[in-house]
Amino acid sequence: MASSVISSAAVASVRSSAPAQANMVAPFSGLKSVAAFPVTRKSNDITSVASNGGRVNCMQVWPPTGLKKFETLSYLPPLTVEQLSKEVDYLLRNGWVPCLEFDARGFVYREHGNTPGYYDGRYWTMWKLPMFGCTDASQVIKELEEAKAAYPGSFIRIIGFDNVRQVQCVSFIAYKPESTSYEQ
Repeated sequence: MASSVISSAAVASVRSSAPAQANMVAPFSGLKSVAAFPVTRKSNDITSVASNGGRVNCMQVWPPTGLKKFETLSYLPPLTVEQLSKEVDYLLRNGWVPCLEFDARGFVYREHGNTPGYYDGRYWTMWKLPMFGCTDASQVIKELEEAKAAYPGSFIRIIGFDNVRQVQCVSFIAYKPESTSYEQ
């Protein structure tokens, strides 16, 4: 406890040096005048709020019904086999392990719980095991075709898993079934 005791001489020396340090800082002179700040007027005209530079003044938001967005690349039309191969090549070049997953609904929904943060459909069923040691995109495309044949009414996605950091690094829909209602 001796280290927490400070002598009165040490306190006096700190007090004596304090006024010298305080003189180096400019004294508080009060708040600035309100006249220095420009006055902005609020307008109720919402057409001037957002603009994309064209003739359209208001930006359209994403409609919540009928246009479900899934994973990365979901805004694109369905990818061809060549485009899927390029995506899988990218996945493999980064050293990630490819894995296929499938789900009948394909998107997050609430059915079995209504507590905050709980959603059904976040986790999909894995198609076989992750493809450890895979070096060729054609192997992944072959597995994708097998999964499509086994589950033609399900969404199928390809994920890239980093087995060192234990995280999913990439995920995209590789197959969307023809007869699926996206309304939810």
